[in-house]
Parts: sequence; C-alpha cells; structure tokens
Amino acid sequence: MLGREEDARDATQETFLAAFRNLRAFRGDAKVSSWLHRIAVNQCITRQRRAKVRNESALETEEEKNASNFSSPAGYSPANVVEGRQRTAAVRLAVNSLPADLRQVVVMKEFEELTFKEIAEALDVPLSTVKSRLYTALKQLQMRLQKFEG
Repeated sequence: MLGREEDARDATQETFLAAFRNLRAFRGDAKVSSWLHRIAVNQCITRQRRAKVRNESALETEEEKNASNFSSPAGYSPANVVEGRQRTAAVRLAVNSLPADLRQVVVMKEFEELTFKEIAEALDVPLSTVKSRLYTALKQLQMRLQKFEG
C-alpha cells in the first residue's frame, strides 16, 4: 500500500505498537487477524496522508533503484532483466497512481491475497464496495499499462 519497503516496515512496527497499546479495547467481535489488519490499514492511510502533506513520492529513490541493479538472477540476459525491471516499474507507477481507496483494495487482493470478505472487514466497507473498487481499479490499471505494452 505504501510503495516502499522502508515505509512498510515502519508501518508494521507502528501497527504492533498500536495493537499492544489498545489490546484492552479489543472486544473480540472480529478475528484478531482482522483487527490487526484494520490497524495496519489505518497506519498506512495515516502515513500516506503525512507523505502527501510533505509532498513525498511513494516511488523508489534513485539509490534504491541503483541498489537493485546488483540483484539480478543468474541465467537472464541483460535485455530480459531490463525489460522485467521496466515492466515492474510500470506496474509500480500504475498502482501508485491509483486513488488511495482503489490502491488499497488492489494491494490487499492481488498482493496480500486476502479474500473479498477479509478486505471488507479490514476496511469496514460492504462486500459489494470491495468488488466494485477492485473492478474499477483493475480497469484503470489495464488502461494505464496498455500504454506500456503499446
């Protein structure tokens, strides 16, 4: 959801601190995993708002991009490696350019592999809203990524 591993690690740490501080407030109405996931989503949203205020980008820094140049698997041709990185960068840009509510659903469904029901519980929205947001997000991603393929 945040686009950078460093931010995700910070949000994870903040999630567990918030859960520990609010453990007494957990009523048991939902599964502990859903409760933790909701806290994590809230932490990510808070970080995104702060980043927007500071006008930070969710994309990799130039240093991070250069560091990844040394981690290519053996057996790949340089052309394949470059093409793969370009495709990854295009997907990252496309996902990061989605509105936050659509990006959340895509990340939770496609990357975290949560069910529609788990996403609905974590975001506290109806199941139909989750499905609608995912459909809209995937259509937008398809349009954005056609430019890359074309």
